[in-house]
Amino acid sequence: MPSYGWLESPNVNRNQTDPRWRSFRYCVNGAAWSMLLSMDDSMPISGSLAARATLNDGNRMPWVGLGVYRIGTGKPCLRAVTHALTLGYRHIDTAALYGNEEDVGRAVRESGIPREQVFITTKLWNSDHGYASAIRACNASLARLKLDYVDLYLIHWPESGRRLDSWRALVELRRQGKCRSIGVSNYTIAHLKELMANSEVVPAVNQVEFSPFLFQRELLDFCRAHAIQLEAYCPLTHGAKLDDPVVGSVARRHDKTAAQVLLRWALQHEVAVIPKSSQPARIEENADLFDFVLDARDMATLDALHAGFRTCWDPTRVA
Repeated sequence: MPSYGWLESPNVNRNQTDPRWRSFRYCVNGAAWSMLLSMDDSMPISGSLAARATLNDGNRMPWVGLGVYRIGTGKPCLRAVTHALTLGYRHIDTAALYGNEEDVGRAVRESGIPREQVFITTKLWNSDHGYASAIRACNASLARLKLDYVDLYLIHWPESGRRLDSWRALVELRRQGKCRSIGVSNYTIAHLKELMANSEVVPAVNQVEFSPFLFQRELLDFCRAHAIQLEAYCPLTHGAKLDDPVVGSVARRHDKTAAQVLLRWALQHEVAVIPKSSQPARIEENADLFDFVLDARDMATLDALHAGFRTCWDPTRVA
């Protein structure tokens, strides 16, 4: 197994007066490396499940969340969310489409955790696009969640012809305080350019499928340039690539699992992740991401796996 240890360096070569930064040296297989790490809890490279990204509206979203897509309604969802919250997760991602908003809301209420500490996302489904329909859909989601507001409300899919009206509705819902932040999901660069050309409000988040096998570098760069936080769904490829030998080799070097390497890769690209699981052991595994760092060689190796591999919808076909 690779040796892996941290030694704080006395030499800080950059930003020496800035307390958010520290220089570290670490050892991998006996070779010494150095790295400048942010110690601000807004950065994903250090910290814990408590670490949060600061969005372009000033709100703060945990880098790691629990996705509940295809987790059964009732006890399965309730148990999964409850376990995640007990472990320290503070970000739960649901949607009207998933049919489990009621269970998510119940788990949060029964957890005893103050509401303001838990970041809840839900989404507008295709059949509810349009200004008035989107307003009604958000109110219906809040009723199912039994909450006064959600932390993030997303347009789930860039439905042709109605998405601009839906975005106007989300802007109004934010003004009313029914959602603290608003964003989109499955938006390409073209969809984002269209939205920004027709609205003064830039999405806080764009949630898309993202993994080393679908490394959307141009989209990531575009979102960074416009202060849009990219968030990865299916970061574990629905398990399809967990046996990939390249990922496995990186995982063995760090004594971690393939899933942890895939999630860590996204975080080091400053992409938030919402891995889905209903299994307690998997939920725990997906949270154990903050005691190792992928070096430049690891990152380049994983970046090179890009093959346009999708496990879900392809929004590039939507005009």
